Amino acid sequence: MCEIYWYFCRPSCKSKIPKRENIIFIDTKEEAIEAGYRPCKRCRNDLISYKPLKEVAIEIKKLSDNYWNDSINWKQELRALGFSQHRLDEIFKEEYNMTPTEYMTTKKLEYAKEMLLETDMKIIDIAYDLGFNQLSSFYKFFKNNVGMAPANYRKCHKNM
Repeated sequence: MCEIYWYFCRPSCKSKIPKRENIIFIDTKEEAIEAGYRPCKRCRNDLISYKPLKEVAIEIKKLSDNYWNDSINWKQELRALGFSQHRLDEIFKEEYNMTPTEYMTTKKLEYAKEMLLETDMKIIDIAYDLGFNQLSSFYKFFKNNVGMAPANYRKCHKNM
């Protein structure tokens, strides 16, 4: 037996518009629920604010925090969300004012600076911890983002 679901929407809902003969107007959502209707799952008019893209942005941030030094697995996890890279960038930027890649760059720089100043860890070990396969790639990354080589950064800022 097939069940028919009756639901109510906001006027701005993007769901398919039903046939005119299937539309009734009810004043409040409470009256609609009493009459046996359920809230639309797309516009979620039962909630004060429904922002599914915010939830996606939070999930991207959570994945970025978990895989900040493992870009291969990070990219695989992002693909599993089912959005194109461009769309993920848009969603994340709308919520956090930066792309996921910029966020990852920030996380890596924070880690690198912290390790350079607070430990005596070798620069090559810091580079490998961050997921760089070559020391030259790490030097280029650090110099482009900070303006000086990691060794110079350590010398200048560790004395302060």
